[in-house]
Amino acid sequence: MLSLHWPWLLLILPAPWLYRVLRKPAPSVSVPLWAPMYGELNREHSARGRGDVLIMLLLSVIWCATVLAAARPVWIGEPITLPTTGRDLLLAVDISGSMEIEDMDSGGGLVDRLRVVKDVVGEFVARRKGDRLGLILFGSNAYLQTPLTFDRATVNTMLQEALIGFAGKGTAIGDAIGLAVKRLQDRPESSRVLILLTDGANTAGAVTPLQAAELAATHRVKVYTVGIGADEILRRSLFGIQRINPSADLDEDTLTAIAEKTGGRYFRARNPEDLAAVYRTLDQIEPVEQEAETLRPTQALYYWPLAVAILASFALALKTRLRYTDG
Repeated sequence: MLSLHWPWLLLILPAPWLYRVLRKPAPSVSVPLWAPMYGELNREHSARGRGDVLIMLLLSVIWCATVLAAARPVWIGEPITLPTTGRDLLLAVDISGSMEIEDMDSGGGLVDRLRVVKDVVGEFVARRKGDRLGLILFGSNAYLQTPLTFDRATVNTMLQEALIGFAGKGTAIGDAIGLAVKRLQDRPESSRVLILLTDGANTAGAVTPLQAAELAATHRVKVYTVGIGADEILRRSLFGIQRINPSADLDEDTLTAIAEKTGGRYFRARNPEDLAAVYRTLDQIEPVEQEAETLRPTQALYYWPLAVAILASFALALKTRLRYTDG
């Protein structure tokens, strides 16, 4: 469908012709002594009449095309309906220094926690069709890497590019929740979800996790918490093989309290299989109706009449030059 951004500009189209009609005619001069010469000039003017008509036509084309271009014609395509169901779902991922601990058994050996998170959460993102997804990365500070969007590919790309320590070595769980609440509070109340993954306890930030949980509960943001890290790994030392708990710093009590206070649930992932199972469970979150959104693609067309005006201007310049050359 053809449309104009500023159709009211077309009201000025008759302006040159109105000026021509309403302007005062030049005073006539009586020249009886020069009547023969005046008749000769009149005949010359008649001979050039057709040239004058062409010039007036070109001027009219230039004016009309310029005004039409200024009115910004656009072609509006057929409406495209965006997904009308789903969640507004923020993913908060811990990238603090402890996420580089290699305690996740991938079958081929131990790998660091963030590597497993990228694999499992990346697959989760790819499956969440119809959801608006966003990504928060946090360490000593919390940063919104991707605002809520249907573009799952971009969310996944930003997750895969995350680096350990990029946000600092600490763990600001409370700040991550607070940032998520800020981004979700204007969305439909029944669709606000935060999935927060961490491997430690809150060691940084201006807001404590429980204060942030209170804020989330007030704004009806449901928080699912995921604690990641093995309970035990074996390390060789001078004294033989030692059993080490790499998740000793994981504050499960606080993560459980956050989930319970906001109507969510706490999950524990000790290995890649556990983590994959957690996100398969989260996949079962029922979608809810959201306001239907449609997009109508538009294509600007102003350059077509503008091109006509430019070509007509060149033609007018050429005609004028030839006229004076012939004269």
